[in-house]
Amino acid sequence: MVHDNIPLVDLHRHLDGNIRPDTIWQLAQQNDIALPVDTFDEFIPHVQIQDRASDLLEFLAKLDWGVNVLKSLDDVYRVAYENVEDLHLAGIDYAELRFSPYYMAMKHNLNTSEVVAAVIDGVRQGSHDYSIKTNLIGIMSRTFGPEQCLKELNALLDHKTHLCAIDLAGDELNQGAELFEHHFSLVKQADLQSTIHAGEAAGPESVWKAIQLLNAQRIGHGVASHQDPKLMEYLAQNNITIESCLTSNYQTGTIADIQEHPIHTFLEHGVRVCLNTDDPAVEGIELRHEYDIARTVLGLSNEQLGQIQRNGLDAAFLSESEKRALLIEKSTNI
Repeated sequence: MVHDNIPLVDLHRHLDGNIRPDTIWQLAQQNDIALPVDTFDEFIPHVQIQDRASDLLEFLAKLDWGVNVLKSLDDVYRVAYENVEDLHLAGIDYAELRFSPYYMAMKHNLNTSEVVAAVIDGVRQGSHDYSIKTNLIGIMSRTFGPEQCLKELNALLDHKTHLCAIDLAGDELNQGAELFEHHFSLVKQADLQSTIHAGEAAGPESVWKAIQLLNAQRIGHGVASHQDPKLMEYLAQNNITIESCLTSNYQTGTIADIQEHPIHTFLEHGVRVCLNTDDPAVEGIELRHEYDIARTVLGLSNEQLGQIQRNGLDAAFLSESEKRALLIEKSTNI
């Protein structure tokens, strides 16, 4: 259940993981890109999880078709704009959209910095047209290694005034946080926040490293944190937020059953945890679905759901005045 008097926010939402299947299909036709099947219905399983993947990397492969059809900066602009339209359709009041510009650029050798600019322009126009407040988080995709990530970071920092934070996503198991300390020293120098994917494919030690080595203010997924009571205590005492994504954690194989999700444990230990979508187009879900799952499958109370919703606003990379403005706007629209 979503509380109507509290802004509904999505802090962990991949723009490049939310490219509509019909847009992928249309851009493939427009850009003369061969697809593996002849009909749209047959194409859906290639871009959307039907039940669950065997692991995180198989899940991430579903995102590839979306970026593979981005042949021009106009295509990038389109999917960025549509991401904001999707926020409007989902009834979301504020979102932080994260994206990996190199991942979006690589298939057709687009200029990475120009991809960042096209995303900024598309999101800005969408936010204006739909009157939705948004911020952007730049991702370094560690799957491609530290050297490529440094190039990606430099492209993002070309536009740092349009970003609120930098994220590290991708192959957590094989590309540990220790490889990216220099990168995040540059992030700190640029006066940007840090949110790090950790504790999804690796254990609690990955979360510790994200905090201690990369100055993470928020942790993406953080599922494995429940295995370490001292870590949960540290997260709670230091207001480090866990960005939980229930359906995603099931579909990636991070948890075997949504009923096993540790969000209950996080709440019991005073950890600031919020609910998010992750890759809604790939998962076939939206944010209200996650709240419904939390209530009907995990048995969270309306009070707990309200706390989670407030946690999302509290953890947002916004000024206190911006948070108050969202609250006031929400209360006046009830």
